[in-house]
Order: sequence, then structure tokens, then C-alpha cells
Amino acid sequence: MANMMMGGDSTAAKARSVTEKFQFGPWRCTSIKSHILKSEGPDRERFESQLELPQVPEMVFADNLLRLEHSAGFGLEFNALDALKLVDPRNDLLKVAVSDAWRQARSDCEHIKDVIKPFDWTYTTDYKGSLFGTNEIQLKVEPTTERIDLEKLKKRDKIMFYEDMLLFEDELADNGTSELNVKIVDQDYILREYSSRDNQIKDLKVSPHLLTEPNEIVKHLTIRKEEFHKLIFPVINDTSDNTKPSLSPDGQDSTAETKSQDTNNTTSGGSGES
Repeated sequence: MANMMMGGDSTAAKARSVTEKFQFGPWRCTSIKSHILKSEGPDRERFESQLELPQVPEMVFADNLLRLEHSAGFGLEFNALDALKLVDPRNDLLKVAVSDAWRQARSDCEHIKDVIKPFDWTYTTDYKGSLFGTNEIQLKVEPTTERIDLEKLKKRDKIMFYEDMLLFEDELADNGTSELNVKIVDQDYILREYSSRDNQIKDLKVSPHLLTEPNEIVKHLTIRKEEFHKLIFPVINDTSDNTKPSLSPDGQDSTAETKSQDTNNTTSGGSGES
């Protein structure tokens, strides 16, 4: 009876998944949107066993996927597991002030180290997508001075395919929010841009409501790190129309954004675009 019920849940979960595919030339863009990972069960255990983190975000969309794949078998994809693998599992890089006070007040407790497991509880990740392919055929990454033309995104051209997908989100125990989402839109060519930004709340001269608006507060944060990469297509022997390594006349752009705010002390964010 239990096995039959589990099977029913699995079937229902698959039924709730929504898959969209868009083909343009040799490229296929696939997006899969599914349900939040359950708080317990084999799927949860399987997911957490692949991570070193003592806990994962409150809402994890483990089956959500955005993939850009060439017919020759190489490409770029975004998923929650690979993003969380880059979160620091041993160091708390951004501490809330009361955390240290709580720790010091209980310093005489011999089990305190077992209770407190330091890790980056903001789930900040410099995830820029997962490259896939073979040793001979896959995207080559190199630094570039080229930049994504964000002004082009403001034009009212026909959008062939658009997706905004959430991979995970956490309320950070009422200290702010952290989320990772991926967007894919029209563009001339594939570039990947990553930036990390943060500031102390006391140093931000902005309206308080902006602190809970990731897309707005990021404009006021100090850039701490930037990386700009160009993804070079591999040389393919077969130059027929079906395998030619070109995007399309309009091309494609993928954007992954990570934003987190600690509303008590610090607000930080990182974003990657490709």
C-alpha cells in the first residue's frame, strides 16, 4: 500500500512539471519547471546527499532546469544542485551581530560546537551555469572585453523565447532574502558576465523599501568583483545546417542572478549573465 502511494505521488509530481522546448537552427532551448523539493523523502535525501551543506534553502526547485544545447551535444545549463555546490559549507562569511553574542553567552557549553555548524547561510554562490559536452566538443571559456548590450533588451522586438525560472529561495530566518533565478532572452551572441556586490545597511542612503527589492537595491551596491567571459563554440567537422555552430541571426542570451540581503547588517548580491 505504501509503495503504491509513493508511486502515485511521483506520478502526480511529474504531472505538475511543465516542459517547454524551442528549436532554432541547431540549437534547442529546454526549460523544465517543477514543484518545490519535499521536506522529507527519498528525493530530498538523494539531493542533500550530494551536498556538504548542513542545510539547504527553504524552497529548492531541484528539478527545475534551463538548458541551451547544440545538436552536436555541447551547451550550457542551469540547475539548483550545481549552484548550491558552490556555496561555502564550512565558513559563515556574513554573520548577524546577535549570532556572536549568542555564541559567547554559551561558550561554556561543551556541545556548542555541535549545535553551531558554520556555513554560508546566505547561500551566496558564484554559479555561472554548468557547461556540458565531451572532451573534444564543448564550449571554450575565455576572458573578454565585450559586454552584453542591455539596451537591446529594452527594444520592443518580437521575443522568440523567454523564461524566468527560480532555482531556490530562502528567507534567511527573517534576516532578509536570498534567491537564485535564471532568465533567458534574445541577444546577438553568448557572453557571460558575473558580478558580486555588497554594502553595510548603515552605508546605504536609500529608501527602506528598496532593501527587499533585489532588482532595485543591486543598483546601489558596491561592486566587489566582476568577471566577463566569452563562450567560444568548438570546431565541428560536419558543417551542415543541422550542426553548424552558430546561434541564429538574433542569437541568445542567458542570465543567472543571485541576490541576498541581510536586513540587519549587510546586503549583498551576485549576478552572472551569459
